[in-house]
Formats: sequence, C-alpha cells, structure tokens
Amino acid sequence: MNSGSVKKSVIIETDLEKAWTKISKITKLDWLDGQKSTKFLGEKKTGVGAKRVISFDNGSDVEEHVVGWKSKEYFSYIAVSGLPLEAYHATISLERKSSKSVKVTWESYFAAKSTKSEFEEFIVFLSNFYAQSLKNLKSEF
Repeated sequence: MNSGSVKKSVIIETDLEKAWTKISKITKLDWLDGQKSTKFLGEKKTGVGAKRVISFDNGSDVEEHVVGWKSKEYFSYIAVSGLPLEAYHATISLERKSSKSVKVTWESYFAAKSTKSEFEEFIVFLSNFYAQSLKNLKSEF
C-alpha cells in the first residue's frame, strides 16, 4: 500500500466572509479544473453529512462526503468512489492574512494499492489539479 499527501495554497485578495461564501457552496465548483457538473446526494446541503457527486470532463464521477466543518475556517471530506485510491481525506481551509486577503489551503492524504510509479504519477496529477483549481478560484475574485 502506498500513501502520500498533497498540499497547495493560494493568497486571494478578498475578505474572509466572501472567501468562505464561495468555498462553502460545495456544489458550485465552477473553479474546479475539469469539472462538468456537481450535484448534491441527499437533503443535507452544508456541514457534516452533506454529500456530493462531481462529474468531470473526462467522464469520471467522484462521490464525496463532508466529514468536518467549521464555518469560516474549513471543511473536510472523504472520497467514497471514483478515485484510483483506497482512501482519500481532504481539507480546504481559510486563514485570514489581513482584512483584505485570505490564504486558501487545500490538503489531502490518501492511500492506494498501485505500483510505485503509478502512485507517483497520481501525486503529480493531483498536485497539478489542486494548483490549477486554486489558480481558477483566485481569478474569480
């Protein structure tokens, strides 16, 4: 079993309230690289227990469940299907840097039964995916 992590951050020129409003709308992911559509699974729309499925341009669907939530600070989620992994836990967090800037950090931990080279390729893919998605997010402010 291989395990690893990816962590990417970006500074966005906005206030914490606006950043949280954007990030906490967990099915409004127009900033997510390659995302075609996202929909809720179930009645719960925010907080722990909310579930979503993200459909990507490449035809894949990833189902995720929110497992941690602290308003204006972070939310954490796990992927339960759609990734070539045995386990995936991610957190998107916000940190006020000034009254007009916020640091957004996206960090994940994951494990897979794959070859070392396949796993290393996935880490590069995920790192690039996070970086581009955060760049897209920043451009929306």
